[in-house]
Amino acid sequence: MKINENFPIVVFDNQCYLCIKFAKLVDFFGRGKMRMIGHYTQEGKKIREKILDESALDMFWFIDEKKAYGGRSALLPLIKIIFSNKSKKFPIMGINEQCSQDCKSVKAVFVRSTSLISNSRIIKINDEVHI
Repeated sequence: MKINENFPIVVFDNQCYLCIKFAKLVDFFGRGKMRMIGHYTQEGKKIREKILDESALDMFWFIDEKKAYGGRSALLPLIKIIFSNKSKKFPIMGINEQCSQDCKSVKAVFVRSTSLISNSRIIKINDEVHI
């Protein structure tokens, strides 16, 4: 299956409590306009191997048909798609909470928030990518 048949995609850390809450918030406001995929799911692993680079696990990603935006650079395209009148809808899937880290502390909130602001990456997507 080609990536452009399944865009836009949000890839998030599905083993972090704060990241899961962020993904649920994005999914709620997006109302099915984006596919939500966890980094540690089978689909997430395929995306990391075929599209993203070694910095993939450092941030969340917003992927459209042309580019993958990571961290800070993903915020603007994410906001644009949330407020767009795009008619394509993906089925809203439940986001499983599998927190395996100590993510609920004040320190964790600060570290994750700082990570979002400090990390940024844009990767151009090859048209021949299949996931």
